[in-house]
Amino acid sequence: MKSFTLKLCFVTLIMSGFWGISYGKAMPDNMKPKTSEQKVFKAGAATANITPFLGGALIGEWNQPPAIEVHDELHVRCLILDDGKTKLVFVVADVLGLHQDLADAAKRLISERMDIPSSNIIISAIHTHSAVSAMGIGENRLSWGYSTFDPYQEFMIHRIADVVQLAANHLEPARIGWGSVAVPEHVFVRRWKMKKPVINPFGEYDKVVMNPGHSNSNKLTPAAVPDPDVSFISVKSTEGRPIALLANYSLHYVGGTLKGHISADYFAVFCDHIQELLNAERQDPPFVGIMSNGTSGDINNINFSGSPEKNVPYAKMKYVGRDVAQKVFEASGSVTYHDWVPLKAKQKEVNLKVRKPDKKMVERAKIILARPDSIKSSHSLEKTYAKRTLNQLKKPDQVPIRLHVFGIGDLGVASIPFEVFAEIGLEVKAKSPFKQTFVVGLADGYWGYLPTPAQHELGGYETWLSTNNVELKASEKIVSELLKQFSLIKNN
Repeated sequence: MKSFTLKLCFVTLIMSGFWGISYGKAMPDNMKPKTSEQKVFKAGAATANITPFLGGALIGEWNQPPAIEVHDELHVRCLILDDGKTKLVFVVADVLGLHQDLADAAKRLISERMDIPSSNIIISAIHTHSAVSAMGIGENRLSWGYSTFDPYQEFMIHRIADVVQLAANHLEPARIGWGSVAVPEHVFVRRWKMKKPVINPFGEYDKVVMNPGHSNSNKLTPAAVPDPDVSFISVKSTEGRPIALLANYSLHYVGGTLKGHISADYFAVFCDHIQELLNAERQDPPFVGIMSNGTSGDINNINFSGSPEKNVPYAKMKYVGRDVAQKVFEASGSVTYHDWVPLKAKQKEVNLKVRKPDKKMVERAKIILARPDSIKSSHSLEKTYAKRTLNQLKKPDQVPIRLHVFGIGDLGVASIPFEVFAEIGLEVKAKSPFKQTFVVGLADGYWGYLPTPAQHELGGYETWLSTNNVELKASEKIVSELLKQFSLIKNN
């Protein structure tokens, strides 16, 4: 018996030494027994090509030239996060905008294929001005509901569902981190207060002008402030291989393309360069860089306080995209990566009243449209907005706009289906209960511009009827609802 006891003690000492237990060392992760409670965080990403045929109208300009060249291919990009119970899906498309009906059709396909609820999917557009319309052709682009989709819209719906399925195929154990970096040098308020009011297409006078020009002696000061921060989410495999990086910047677009050229603007430049900086080229599965549009409704890349710039085509968008990527890359090196974080999502529909013209505006529009072209207009867009005024009568009295909130650990993400003014995004960030927050604009619908009530009082292009479609206090309702939904997922 004594001999057996000694042998047992000897074996115990050897085994405990082998595991490092007697020296206070932790058991190696790969030797630990698996339990049903062990949490595994996963991420997957993918891209799909959505470049249209040549010949379609590029809708970013008033004259809508036909597409004759592809400078860079258009894509829809996807990032999926999975905490074991909940999946969150980000989809970003290289188009000007997407109406809610199209986003809903794509989500139905996604849900059928992968059983991911609509509330957990944010589908947004980058707002490039060098793409054909994914919102319908001609008058259909200005309407909000479809009986049928045109061929490019059908293609978009299936490509969106495809890219989510591809990203789901690529799901793997991952670590996640997030952060932000200030990049103020590329964002400028494009709305300027005027010394003297300026006439608009409705025969009224505005206190501000969009893009007033460098030499305009009537301009005073910018009418607001931009959001300088680039927020980002970075995911890596457990071995450290970059999977994807999704960034969000409140810069409308840069432009500087040649006439008739298809391009995803600085968004594509960022995606390409961040991959290069992370040394993530030619991976299998491929690394995916993503840039979403933030709250940039009143922000562009032109500094009207400075001197006019002269750039060769594509030079400025390349400079901006690469510079933003460089700064995000540097900031990403110091973020904390997590093995697991909880994921939460909520979706909320908010009914907003649709703005309608009064009798005086309708009568004026009819007179303008009946007037011969030989009579000089008081504004170059007078007839365009006269048509839009009458078209506004055909729209419903109210619309159900869709808002999303995501919780990713102590990161909050909101989405708004408008071209959102920067100050609205800044307010959501400041009042959010999450440690860090960012807002994705042009998401799950496209209902026009979203100014604040104070900006409506100043007037200007973004506040004009049909450019802005919903009630004047819509931004206040939206911010209030987003903060309420944030509180619900934060405290649940």
